[in-house]
Amino acid sequence: MKILKAMLGLTAAAAVSLLAGAALAQTYPERTITMVVPFAAGGPTDTVARLVAESMSKDLGQQIVVENVGGAGGTLGAGRVANADPDGYTILLHHIGMATSATLYRKLAYDTLGAFDYVGLVTEVPMTIVARKDFEPTDLKGLIDYVKANKDKVTVANAGIGAASHLCGMMFMSAIQTQLTTVPYKGTGPAMTDLLGGQVDIMCDQTTNTTKQIQGGTIKAYAVTSPKRLDVMKDIPTAVEAGLPGFEVGIWHGIYTPKGTPAAINERLSKSLQVALKDPNVGARFAELGTAPSSDADATPAALKAKLESEIARWKPVIEAAGEYAD
Repeated sequence: MKILKAMLGLTAAAAVSLLAGAALAQTYPERTITMVVPFAAGGPTDTVARLVAESMSKDLGQQIVVENVGGAGGTLGAGRVANADPDGYTILLHHIGMATSATLYRKLAYDTLGAFDYVGLVTEVPMTIVARKDFEPTDLKGLIDYVKANKDKVTVANAGIGAASHLCGMMFMSAIQTQLTTVPYKGTGPAMTDLLGGQVDIMCDQTTNTTKQIQGGTIKAYAVTSPKRLDVMKDIPTAVEAGLPGFEVGIWHGIYTPKGTPAAINERLSKSLQVALKDPNVGARFAELGTAPSSDADATPAALKAKLESEIARWKPVIEAAGEYAD
């Protein structure tokens, strides 16, 4: 009899919790939401965040304000959200660095898989292998041959440890089995400025940051890292086409909430994200930047959780083999 009463009590508690969650979802949000972007304003991840935040704000009926909390390869901003109240009013938009930081930083202030709940995937941005416009090699094969022969002289720019450009550059050096001199900057802007000025030789960065420069002829492009050529730059081959087998790197972005955020809120945010990703303006702007919105199936908590887990597993051996850590 006691067991039966206990079971009935648990059932009743679960029912109350579900009803409370449903009621919460109906009233949420009641005030401004802060979307933390763990990188500097004006960078590629910030661009993605502001497009999505503007459209989600319309759907939610409350403004989403983007707050840039840069530093430490995105871990400062992620830590800010990990420690925030789990009420749905502080959310995180982060890229692939959410997965790689779990290995790059041996002493993180939070547990990557234990400190967050999930909203959904936003987009996966291809990378481009680019160089200063007067760099000698004319194609990717020539580039690989050149850097191997001049490895002590060639410099590779990146936006800092843990940035997308750092990860792609590290993958490139691993793929060609040649270690080059890396030059880290405090953000994508300064790295691109020095590439444009010829102070550094090559960079591997997101299309959201390089497309306009490639189209304007101010930098030289060798390849895109997507499975197929991009409509916005059809004359640029994929890395695989150009002679680098298996070199496909996409910088995916996802939205997270602090651990313990009610499931009903995460689902509400996920539904709003799906609406935003169907916004014609978002789709058009993403296309201009060489990317596309995630599908409804990917813009879900379950899909983002699975992606994060698989990407941590994928990058761990690459980072450990390189022996480059951020702490």
